[in-house]
Amino acid sequence: MKLLEQLNNTLYKLHKSYEDYFWIYYMGDHSVEKKMNDAEKKRESFRANPKYLREVLEALETKGISKSDAEKLKLWKIFFERYQVPESVTEIKNKIIDLESKLHKDRSSQKEGYFDPKTKKFVEASHHKMSAMVRTEADESLRKACFEALDESVLPHLDGYLELVSLRNQYAKALGYEDFYAYKAQIEEGMTKEHIFKIFDDIYDKTKYGFEEIRKLEKSKPGLRKPWNFGYMMTGDFTKEEDPYFPFEESMMRWGTSFAALGIDFKDAELTLDLLDRKGKYNNGFCHWPKLVRYEGKKRIPGSSNFTCNVVFGQVGTGFEGMNTLFHEGGHAAHFSNVTQTEVCVNHEYPPMSTAWAETQSMFIDAVLSSVEWRSRYAKTVDGKEYPFELFERKVKQLHPLSPLGLMGIISVCALEKRIYEEKNLTKEKLLSIAKSVFLKYTDRSEASIRLLNVPHLYAWGSSCSYHGYGLAEIALAQWREYFYKKYGYIVDNPKVGKEMEKVWKFGSSKTFAELVKIATGKPLSSKAFITSVTNTVDTKIKKAKMKIKKLQAIRMYTKKIDLKARIKLVHGKEKIADNRKSFEQMAHQFKKYLLNLKK
Repeated sequence: MKLLEQLNNTLYKLHKSYEDYFWIYYMGDHSVEKKMNDAEKKRESFRANPKYLREVLEALETKGISKSDAEKLKLWKIFFERYQVPESVTEIKNKIIDLESKLHKDRSSQKEGYFDPKTKKFVEASHHKMSAMVRTEADESLRKACFEALDESVLPHLDGYLELVSLRNQYAKALGYEDFYAYKAQIEEGMTKEHIFKIFDDIYDKTKYGFEEIRKLEKSKPGLRKPWNFGYMMTGDFTKEEDPYFPFEESMMRWGTSFAALGIDFKDAELTLDLLDRKGKYNNGFCHWPKLVRYEGKKRIPGSSNFTCNVVFGQVGTGFEGMNTLFHEGGHAAHFSNVTQTEVCVNHEYPPMSTAWAETQSMFIDAVLSSVEWRSRYAKTVDGKEYPFELFERKVKQLHPLSPLGLMGIISVCALEKRIYEEKNLTKEKLLSIAKSVFLKYTDRSEASIRLLNVPHLYAWGSSCSYHGYGLAEIALAQWREYFYKKYGYIVDNPKVGKEMEKVWKFGSSKTFAELVKIATGKPLSSKAFITSVTNTVDTKIKKAKMKIKKLQAIRMYTKKIDLKARIKLVHGKEKIADNRKSFEQMAHQFKKYLLNLKK
């Protein structure tokens, strides 16, 4: 059908144009800001154009229309209905686009660092370096200095953020919604705020007992609940102790082997990975898809994916963080690379794609990396020393009080944004007060902080008021993991797991979150598996861990040549590091060599 061909070609080109500039801009080259904003506005104009919705509706009424074309047109109908806005509202969206890019540029170009408490001199340090220091630095005064510097880094941008909140609420109210949060929840998940927070409030009520456990622990660990002490005192030693088992220079091979052993590939997609920190670069990992999977007749044309993180090579803890990105963002990339829908409107991360479903994929894959069975097989020092079970056992025993509180961080961001967008006559003072009260409720620290205002997601249209997707995803992945363990007994290095995931990836966003969870697990979404997993006793966790490791020991290690069916390029900004034209193994070797040269 000519209309379908026209719609697919137009959206594909508009999407790619915006995403190409987006990648350049977010990787630190702000010279393309106007081109990026103009490209986004053109894409928005297409999505909101009532002319295309009318044409789709008219085509659906055509006599003799084939069942196949009708199904495709229904997808476009859902797509265009999500984006229909009056011209006056489009003007508001354009203001939001310009303001968001300005805020991004201001935030990414500001001078970052802390004042040394001893010398009183300013020490330049990136957001990521200071965050790592708060978790691992032995000197409490330095931890506090970095923590306070991170809090203060938000302050210059509050006026811009207040304006952004006001414009977003204007936009949502013009479309008939209570506020921007209500709009995003409905558009992205087909859920109300009330439904989402009913789920979260239930989890909060059933797991908040963990705060009392922390208070009991504080009696033997004075100062534990100070916000700059908590992470260090609870996990800092483990971060240092585990660090040698996650050398980032070995990350590429471990990632490739793990994905290949899971039966995951990228269906001939192009992948560009930018993994190292640098000034001006966006300070949070993400994955986007410039080239959407599309069809020319019956021929499937593979897509492309760009993903990034901010590894400070050589800094304690960043080896695991970087590896976690390869798994998490690699999971995102695999998800959309495996789509088989002919209509590009359901082959991307924007609505009608559910944030919760998209995050279920990436979080499921990074849960593989975090699992004790993966560590028992893959986590090794550079000289081959294996990750000791004794370390895992000590970690479980010490961190057990944190287990039930595992979703509090995610819920806190959701609660923050919900209150911000619901607040009447929001001022800077109210904003800071809300941030502090939400922080205290969901962390029970001894002192308040405005650190939640530093979460990058708050400042971008696509991710603001979407953080509940991570929470819903945590619930779904717990359910999915339970399903796989009951069916197969193991997940790591199980190609049957990858093949089952591939079967649901093919749908793109042609089905809802609830429908896809049911297809994947055979059951409706429920928080039962999540609550069970986070409220297990220490003995139960250790017993299950031993069973999983024993099961994996009976499974052969993957030793074949790695072929993820992708053209992969590793870059650092405009500098190319390596690619897999010769082989994945050769690319991994080049990456390792590049990283080790950074230390010289």
